Amino acid sequence: MKEPALVVMAAGMGSRFGGLKQIEPVGKNGEIIMDFSIYDARKAGFKKIICVIKKEIESDFKKIIGDRLSEHVDLEYAYQEIDDLPEGYTVPEGRNKPWGTGHAILACRELIDGPFAVINADDYYGQNAFKLIYDFLVNAEDDEKYRYAMVGYILENTLTDHGHVARGVCTTNENGYLESITERTRIEKRNGLIQYTEDGSDWITLPGKSIVSMNLWGFTPSIIGELKKAFPAFLDKALKTNPAKAEFFLPEVVDQLIKSQKATVKVLESQDRWYGVTYREDKEIVVEAIAKMREEGIYPDNLSIV
Repeated sequence: MKEPALVVMAAGMGSRFGGLKQIEPVGKNGEIIMDFSIYDARKAGFKKIICVIKKEIESDFKKIIGDRLSEHVDLEYAYQEIDDLPEGYTVPEGRNKPWGTGHAILACRELIDGPFAVINADDYYGQNAFKLIYDFLVNAEDDEKYRYAMVGYILENTLTDHGHVARGVCTTNENGYLESITERTRIEKRNGLIQYTEDGSDWITLPGKSIVSMNLWGFTPSIIGELKKAFPAFLDKALKTNPAKAEFFLPEVVDQLIKSQKATVKVLESQDRWYGVTYREDKEIVVEAIAKMREEGIYPDNLSIV
């Protein structure tokens, strides 16, 4: 079995926060959230990192973190570009954003030859999460079905007080396997409740203890072929209904594989609290949390020691 790799989805980095150049440090030595994720991943056992970025942010990305990472890990880059489409398809007029998380993984198709984990660049996952997914991947092997995993978080541990978030809301069975996952793109705290909306007017309450995906997945390489097959079907629909904004969501492809009984997804539950600078106002909370973890010895002063 090949050593698991870690794919970091960073092509959308900074879009809601105000641009890559304006992503501010959350650690006392100038570290950003991704520094802590890479430290945790290395500590868990990951040695190869694939960063998915846009060509236009390459210089800034390398300056902020990439050049530093390359001193400690096997670092490669994949480029998620809007015009990376199957033969016969073209970018619709008015489209200026990448095609979503499923498309981000497809951008790595030439670099992946073994099991791999997936994370968002700007989410803090916690050390236990990386250990859980690495330990799964070192033994992951497809048989009559694809054998995948995801780290599931408790919804109330993953919210911000400063706006809405997108989460994949999960249903699991008694054996801890994912039965379905539904992407909810606008979840927020409202009047003491946790609610989501699809249209901006009707709000539906979600239980705070719901298990959600934070896009921390574990896959065998078989997911690449499934994404290749699913992407044209997505485009056929998207180009007719929402050409400027539709996204090819990774969880939706996984959900279809589960429902067609082609894959199983083991849910590895984490009690950790999520941290992220989704909005500028979130930064103070993250800075305080990181400082406290350093005081408790969870992180050293020098993150490069692993």
